[in-house]
Amino acid sequence: MKDKLLLFLFRYGAIIVIIGVITFFTIRLDYFFTGSNIADILRSISIVTFVAIGVTFSLIVDGFDLSVGSTVSLTTVVTAAMMIWYEMPLAVVIFVPIITGAAIGLLNALFIVKFRIPDLLATLAVMYIIAGIHKTYTKGYSIYNHMQFQDGTKAPGRMSDAFLTIGQGEFYIGSFSIPIPVLLMIAAVVAAHVLLSYTRFGRQMYMTGGNEEAARLSGIRVKHIRTWAYVLSGICASIGGILYASRVGTGQIDAGAPLLMEAVAAVFVGFSVFGAGKPNILGTFVGSVLIGVLVNGLTMMNLQYYTHDIVKGTVLILALAVTFYVVQRSRRA
Repeated sequence: MKDKLLLFLFRYGAIIVIIGVITFFTIRLDYFFTGSNIADILRSISIVTFVAIGVTFSLIVDGFDLSVGSTVSLTTVVTAAMMIWYEMPLAVVIFVPIITGAAIGLLNALFIVKFRIPDLLATLAVMYIIAGIHKTYTKGYSIYNHMQFQDGTKAPGRMSDAFLTIGQGEFYIGSFSIPIPVLLMIAAVVAAHVLLSYTRFGRQMYMTGGNEEAARLSGIRVKHIRTWAYVLSGICASIGGILYASRVGTGQIDAGAPLLMEAVAAVFVGFSVFGAGKPNILGTFVGSVLIGVLVNGLTMMNLQYYTHDIVKGTVLILALAVTFYVVQRSRRA
């Protein structure tokens, strides 16, 4: 009976927690379960979800990318600088940060795959390097429309309405509207899920993470797969940076710092969704939703922002406890 209960919690615990949390906030807060607030929750988790998808890619190949937060910060200020300082066209403003994220992923792969530095140490070092680069690049200042430089001159440009639409706009279907960041997030979740679940490349990623030596003996180009995992992680983080800049309308330094922990929490909560016991995109999305619901509800209850981390940490440790306890019991059995 105990084992069946644990297995049930392992499979459906995260879903039950989300339903329970939504029910609790709906009862306590009059305006929680409304269309506009649900849209706000989904909009708020769109950036974290992109970052979490990147972390998921790295975890699938038995790695871990700690540099995603710094990548968000760098691409946020690069995006803002290209538009406000250099008045670049929209296509370039979007393309260059994505290439920047891919380059950071390649740098991670160079240290991890080529030089065999443990992933945590390599991506920690890259995290510090990128954090230093983006602060040096901006001289420690956030970038905003027509900002004044230290020499007294002003930046010539501003963020265009077309760019701001990416993070702030809505897509209308009759009288019903969906935030554009939500549409982008859903598209990314579906695309990543299809890639990992229904393609040869996705299966090779899981095989590489499950047993690298066995994957190599099976003819899989393990180094190639691991390199692509980190490149995809960097690209996802860079898209998060673009969305962040578009949403707030400025290039804020250290914008991605808090996103790393939220993304990691979302990924590990997702381990227990439907009993996956491994990194998976649908679980990551459910984890992001859970964290978004918690933050939104706690904010509406006027709890101090620094108490949010206590609640998120508690939810994460409970999810991990159930996940790894059941996995270990199943292995012993």
